[in-house]
Amino acid sequence: MKENVMIQRAAPAYIRKLFRFSSPHLQVECRYYTAQVATSLRPCAHSDDEECPVVDWDKLGFGFMPTDYMYITKNSDVAGNFEQGQLNRYENIQLSPSAGVLNYGQGLFEGTKAYRQDNGGLSLFRPRENAIRMQIGAERMCMPYPSTDQFVDAVKQTALANKRWIPPPGKGSLYIRPLLFGSGSILGLAPAPEYTFLVYASPVGNYFKEGTAPLNLYVDEDFHRASRGGAGGVKSITNYAPVLRAIRNARERGFSDVLYLDSVNKKYIEEVSSCNIFVVKGKVISTPIACGTILEGVTRKSIMVIAIDLGYQVEERLIEADELISADEVFCTGTAVGVAPVGSITYKGQRIEYKIRSELVCKKLYSTLVGIQKGHIEDKKDWIVDIE
Repeated sequence: MKENVMIQRAAPAYIRKLFRFSSPHLQVECRYYTAQVATSLRPCAHSDDEECPVVDWDKLGFGFMPTDYMYITKNSDVAGNFEQGQLNRYENIQLSPSAGVLNYGQGLFEGTKAYRQDNGGLSLFRPRENAIRMQIGAERMCMPYPSTDQFVDAVKQTALANKRWIPPPGKGSLYIRPLLFGSGSILGLAPAPEYTFLVYASPVGNYFKEGTAPLNLYVDEDFHRASRGGAGGVKSITNYAPVLRAIRNARERGFSDVLYLDSVNKKYIEEVSSCNIFVVKGKVISTPIACGTILEGVTRKSIMVIAIDLGYQVEERLIEADELISADEVFCTGTAVGVAPVGSITYKGQRIEYKIRSELVCKKLYSTLVGIQKGHIEDKKDWIVDIE
């Protein structure tokens, strides 16, 4: 197909050459040429360019779709400093069988999004928060990490280089996945001698197959996502494969996902497989306190601030699963899922139903969040980073 031929085409030579130098002058020049290349990659919705990606934006789910470029760099010295990164065509990478990430799971990932606004501008949402969270995770996993500025610049470059893949307003977003992993060879249990920081992207729509329909969750009392003293509070790659069995079991029974309990008392809710959870009772919005077993999501933080601004009382605390029975409303948040209402939760064989109505608190919060992301509502907190 024509688009496959386009994806395999070699990148302009001057991009690769300029990225090999590191003087301040050439770094600026490099960013200029990168922007020039990205400018020619116009999205289908705004151009008749024959090289527009052939995508049915209305049917966009959360499946992986290869885009054009990825950003990559490695740490260059024993101090853990990372080299000036470069944009390469998206392709497979070479990795030793003895790489630290393959043998001992020494790796982290982040998730953020680029949006196309109604005026045609492109923006990111709070990427510095992702950079800081990766740094916290890297400290926990004994890994060097890129600076906040280098992280944000890498995300910007990746978004711009793939901007023709950013869906039209209201059709989705460009999901950007930064990775940090031990790429150096290691046999004994120890930190890897070399690390790679890589950023790739894919256009996405709704995370769950239900789309915007309410989620049906299952409280699993046998499987646990994290334990005290572990790495549940950071975005380690090791946190996700262990929950696949629980997710599969739940989906085979018709549920959307799993809500996990704490592993010690087995009575406090923690989070869903890939998102945080909130419980609403009157004007009080509660979410499980982040105490090392819960990932502090960027969307979670943002929703908490928005809720306070809208006059709600927000609490971070231990929430017993029994409280779900009397809750007015329950919803999930995450970069991938956005803000998703929960229609039911099944706990100890009892199915708890929640009324789904137009005046849901989560819909009001989500509407404000999306309004800020798309530029409809004034960004008074400097959350938005314009990239074009």
